[in-house]
Amino acid sequence: MSEQGAGAGSLLRGRMGDAYRLARAILLDDRDAEDAVQEAVLSAWRRQASMRDDTKFDQWFERIVVNQCRDQLRKRRRAVPVASPPIGFDPAGRPPETGTDADLDRALAGLGFDHRIVVVMRYLQDRTVDDIATRLGIPAGTVKSRLHNALKALKADLESNHG
Repeated sequence: MSEQGAGAGSLLRGRMGDAYRLARAILLDDRDAEDAVQEAVLSAWRRQASMRDDTKFDQWFERIVVNQCRDQLRKRRRAVPVASPPIGFDPAGRPPETGTDADLDRALAGLGFDHRIVVVMRYLQDRTVDDIATRLGIPAGTVKSRLHNALKALKADLESNHG
């Protein structure tokens, strides 16, 4: 920690909304986003001693949130349904309103995690390529390549469903 010694608790307070919006954009599910943020906060609290510079807290915490989202997506793939759906459950029914565009959510869901996260950070968070590279710990060229491929896939998906 820096000499300011703000501590993770006070640094986290003002960032919960941003963390949730990031997780929601990545996971495309309200409950999973809430779970990911809660786990990220617990992880940040436990690991606060590893944060050496309070001025880099946003990057440090955002990386924890992204990693929790990645874990949530892995859990989804391994999940096995163990019970029948409730009577009257319509899986094709309309999802609850979340304030997001359903077509965009569907198209984003079709992207792999690495492509989805760069699109979310670039266009929903309005981050630069260099900032994304720093936050994810990857080269800027990789960010550019992922953005290019992701946007190409999104365009094709959206055009095929509206064309």
